[in-house]
Amino acid sequence: MTNNVVIDKDAAFDLIDELRAAIPEEIRAAKRINSEGERIMEKAQEEAERIVASAQEQAAFLIEERGLTAAAEDASNRIVAAAQEESAEVRRGADEYAASVLIGLEGEVVRTLQSIKKGITLLDERRPPAAVATEQTAADDDDDDEDAWDREAEQLEARAPHSART
Repeated sequence: MTNNVVIDKDAAFDLIDELRAAIPEEIRAAKRINSEGERIMEKAQEEAERIVASAQEQAAFLIEERGLTAAAEDASNRIVAAAQEESAEVRRGADEYAASVLIGLEGEVVRTLQSIKKGITLLDERRPPAAVATEQTAADDDDDDEDAWDREAEQLEARAPHSART
């Protein structure tokens, strides 16, 4: 009995391929959310324009029929301000939603990277010392790259909100 473990190479590659396929799907989902936010903003802008046109028609009617120009201008200004405020609120909501989805995606990427590193570490621990020593010389060359990945993962983790890390 030994501590050696045999890993099915095809199964490991299949898992890596699944990870590669999952990440682009999350990016496409974020893009869909972003375009949905843009569509909502365009709809709000169209509604604002419709409200402004309606207010202008109403103001013209009041001017022609009753001569109440001051009242018509006030009503028009209120309607325009309300439409602009609603448009800004919709835009803020869409931006917040897109940001939260992207932050969640960032957290998932960080967790996936950490899982991969843990798996590699576990596999390295299971190797016999002689195999690790031969690979250590090759790994020394990769230490700089690994340190850079670690720093980047820590930076991503620090930026993600607490809810995305749990």
